[in-house]
Amino acid sequence: MNSLLILLQAAGQSKGMGMSLWLMIGMIVLLWIVMMRPQRKKAKEEQKFRAGLQKGDRVVFSGGIYGKVHSVEENTVDVEVSNGVVLTVEKAMIQPAPEEKPQQEKK
Repeated sequence: MNSLLILLQAAGQSKGMGMSLWLMIGMIVLLWIVMMRPQRKKAKEEQKFRAGLQKGDRVVFSGGIYGKVHSVEENTVDVEVSNGVVLTVEKAMIQPAPEEKPQQEKK
């Protein structure tokens, strides 16, 4: 009788472990959805931006330097950062420049 009771208790504990395992797997999947998917979406948008670069586009380097695209090659981009100053940079180091907001006049 005691051994039957012990076996039933052990079976009940294994169900609890299985349930906690599924709960752990569910939490990992939820974290993946919340954290990884937005990063992948952003990476795809940046890749699309870099593939569509054209002469005259305003860009910013990852180091914070602003400029206009002068010419586009396969892996590099020539960016004019000042009148007559053209830098050649890797495409991966370029991001779209944030939109400039018109300044409000102070009264």
